[in-house]
Amino acid sequence: MVEVGFKSDKGLRRDINEDAFFTIPEENLFIIADGVGGNNSGEVASRTTISKLVEYIRKNKLNEKFDRQKIKDYFEKCLEKINRDIYELSKLQPENDGMATTVTIAYIVDGDLYVVNVGDSRAYLYRNGVLTQITEDHTYVNALLQKGLITKEEALAHEKKNIITKAIGGEEFTAPDFFHKAVVKDDIVVLCTDGLHGEISDEVISKIIENGESMQDICTSLANKANQCGGRDNITVICLKIREGK
Repeated sequence: MVEVGFKSDKGLRRDINEDAFFTIPEENLFIIADGVGGNNSGEVASRTTISKLVEYIRKNKLNEKFDRQKIKDYFEKCLEKINRDIYELSKLQPENDGMATTVTIAYIVDGDLYVVNVGDSRAYLYRNGVLTQITEDHTYVNALLQKGLITKEEALAHEKKNIITKAIGGEEFTAPDFFHKAVVKDDIVVLCTDGLHGEISDEVISKIIENGESMQDICTSLANKANQCGGRDNITVICLKIREGK
């Protein structure tokens, strides 16, 4: 059993919200997406990706008996199809040219957390007061950071920190990252777009989680804090508390 909270806010600087999210609690499956592209096509990309994901999942049921490799294969096949659909859609109309979206999926089954992601929307695990980032950002700046060419401090202020290097629909082919973590009772999983983690530090996120009374309270407080710190982008966050352990 999982306690769920969620919040999506357009922020203070954007006219529309190009983020999208969906929760399927009965399947313990949770999705966020952050669209990119001009002329509101980012909104089209994120919402179309979410709707196609939900459609795929409902037509092709995840079997609770799937092992790790089968779960990985399932999501890779799903996102391969959706990536192709978004890529082809972006070529149909000039106003949609270049549209793409991040996507991060969390699936929880029998004490195991599986995370699949493309782009820079993140998944975190909060356990015993410690917040750990599960995903790796697919960004130009993170690539520089991983190569040791810049410091963490330089990365935070880098002028190109918003450039993503991988997205659904960005290229004809893409490969998602896949992560597995064992989860225990009272663990909290956080999914968020860069409108959250780009405005507030992991330390602040951790503190808000620590002081929150419910998952919904935490999500609302996180979004409010991101707006207080500038609100320069759309903000979406899902928080999941594990109520049962293995």
